[in-house]
Amino acid sequence: MADAPVAAAARVAVVAGATGLVGQAVLARLLADKAWSSVHAVGRRAPGQQHPKLVAHIARSFDDLALPPVDDVFIALGTTLKVAGSPQAFRAVDFDAVVRVARTARGAGATRLAVVSAMGADSQSRVLYNRVKGEMEEAVSQLGFDAVVIARPSLLAGDRASLMQESRSAETIALWAAALLKPFIPANYRPVQASQVAHALVNALKSARTGQRLLLSSDLH
Repeated sequence: MADAPVAAAARVAVVAGATGLVGQAVLARLLADKAWSSVHAVGRRAPGQQHPKLVAHIARSFDDLALPPVDDVFIALGTTLKVAGSPQAFRAVDFDAVVRVARTARGAGATRLAVVSAMGADSQSRVLYNRVKGEMEEAVSQLGFDAVVIARPSLLAGDRASLMQESRSAETIALWAAALLKPFIPANYRPVQASQVAHALVNALKSARTGQRLLLSSDLH
């Protein structure tokens, strides 16, 4: 009589940026998925969710972040130059903090990484935002993870007010225009819901084995 198949052990995940548009959606999906036995959320404030699987780690910075043994890391940290106030402050979040979390998680045993980047990420770009995102992608890809999933969404849509985030007038106008012109906009340039990004990111990492996978906006819809 053949032995019964052995069920795969549930994994442990860490989420950075769980209070943001994409991060909170990623956290909700992980908490609802039996593939993960526990989820550690790290950030400057507690996530607005409660769950038996959830462990919150509140830290003013990621410089001295300490993590228990983990398997997977999801990073949805990001800001804008306007909100950050300076190129240095922007880079401190979108590059330094992201790489620091990824490196800490790798040191805690994580073998798979999923990170939210942005459309147009390019380490050689003359545009600061795109250049920093591209440099971040290159840096985290060199940390030794078995599998890396990078999402490059276009304009993100979601309920920022419910997360107590400042409304962005330019973003609101762009989303309104995109809704009118949707049939004429290529898939990679259409706005994408934060929940769609989270869904695609979690599913891609869940099935990842080895290597790097890039998710463009057309893959996220």
